[in-house]
Amino acid sequence: MSLKYIKLGKLNLDQQESEFLERSIRYWETEGLLDKTTADNLRDTIEIKGFDWRRLAQYSFWVALACGIIAIASLIIDDNVIKWLEKLYDTPDILISIISGGLAALFFYIGNKKKKENPERIFSNEALIFLGVLFTASCIAFLGKTFDKGTGHFSILFLISVLVYGFLARQFKSRLIWAFALISLGSWFGTETGYQTDWADYFLGMNYPLRFVFFGALLVAFSFLMRRMRKLEFFRELTYIIGFMYLFLSLWLLSIFGNFGTLEDWFKVKQPELFYWGIISILITLAVTFYGLRRKDEIAREFGITFLLINLYTKYFEYLWDITDKTIFFMILAVSFWLLGRKAEKIWNLEFLKK
Repeated sequence: MSLKYIKLGKLNLDQQESEFLERSIRYWETEGLLDKTTADNLRDTIEIKGFDWRRLAQYSFWVALACGIIAIASLIIDDNVIKWLEKLYDTPDILISIISGGLAALFFYIGNKKKKENPERIFSNEALIFLGVLFTASCIAFLGKTFDKGTGHFSILFLISVLVYGFLARQFKSRLIWAFALISLGSWFGTETGYQTDWADYFLGMNYPLRFVFFGALLVAFSFLMRRMRKLEFFRELTYIIGFMYLFLSLWLLSIFGNFGTLEDWFKVKQPELFYWGIISILITLAVTFYGLRRKDEIAREFGITFLLINLYTKYFEYLWDITDKTIFFMILAVSFWLLGRKAEKIWNLEFLKK
């Protein structure tokens, strides 16, 4: 059916996308693949996107929260405020915990209410929930100080945070709170393994990066099990992403520092002696990339490709910085990034064309 008989909606594209599509239509028209009427109809469906207000809203709320934190920090370091805080030094920890808990409940209530009333206000609603998360952390911290017996087993506070954030995330169906639950879980794992070894450099022969390689892998594996958990399926993709973050960041650090517990031990060895850790890291990124391509899993594919490049460029700096003339070094770097950009642009153009 000819396009002139079909009422087509508008494609809201940015400038770069619209220029690429215009070039494609012109090429097809020149090659005789499209007649002039069809080409004109296709051009009529292109609408150049205006200002990205959604992204502006997102960044504005981030900046607002950051400025708020800076404002509070600036207020705290003021001499008059410091004197006032000194007078409040004897305020019972349990009272601060109760006040923080009350404020957290208030922000969660308002954020959840706004979420139901105005679901389109994504970032302002999440900002309120984020404040609730911060006050929840304060509540748990001061509650821990209240019952602290000097054992130094503060990892239990992170475990409590995991349970609290997990419950709240489930209740409010908030991925933001679930993200904090997973961050708290990682904090618990790190501090608990440290506490169990009396803060020694190794836990079961593993330094911190190597421990978190296994932690990240377990989190990724758990995200697959979440497909069968109806109550947690909503958080599966976020768990998958954060699991990969733990896994690949740990692998990257492991490729640099190896399984050394202290910087003093690391300084004693030459970087080529840690080469096999880099090989292991690259092999895992290749395996994840291959899995992502084979299963059409965009998250796995993009994590694999991104950290493969990060690992390769890290090794480039580690092994060639000292022995290569800086002009040649940066020239190779510039050419490689240019070629990478051209290849990425070509892939993006093909994917955009399919869409």
